[in-house]
Amino acid sequence: MHLFSAGALSALAAAAASGVAMAFQGAVNAAAAKAIGLWETTFVVLASGTALTGAGLALGLSRGGMARLGAAPWWSLLGGPVGPIITAAVAYGIRRAGAVGATTAIIVGQIGTAALIDHLGWLGIERIPFSPLKLLGIALLAVGAWILLN
Repeated sequence: MHLFSAGALSALAAAAASGVAMAFQGAVNAAAAKAIGLWETTFVVLASGTALTGAGLALGLSRGGMARLGAAPWWSLLGGPVGPIITAAVAYGIRRAGAVGATTAIIVGQIGTAALIDHLGWLGIERIPFSPLKLLGIALLAVGAWILLN
């Protein structure tokens, strides 16, 4: 898919919106963790998210099928167990390093890992090798992160 096709642009817009939601969620989770505790917040966040997801399934908003759960590779279901780690780490990071500091570290970690996943074609992702321009982009990201963190 070309980066500037209509489908790619809508996917990028959805991804950007999720970034906005993540920044909001991290900040409110940090505030909740300060008030009620880190693991208590993680529990409330994930339990309420589970309830909302269950309501969506009950309302028939899914196009998939839980009956096909066994068809998914085992490793593709690791997003669930990783969720509490992400939620707790983001709330902790924002509480200790501030929203910009923690989010900068999150983005650098995400992009570095995503670039490696793309380059190696891991986890069912189509292989997209590094290019000199992408390496320059990662280097500029690292410089930008250093500037933001200093």
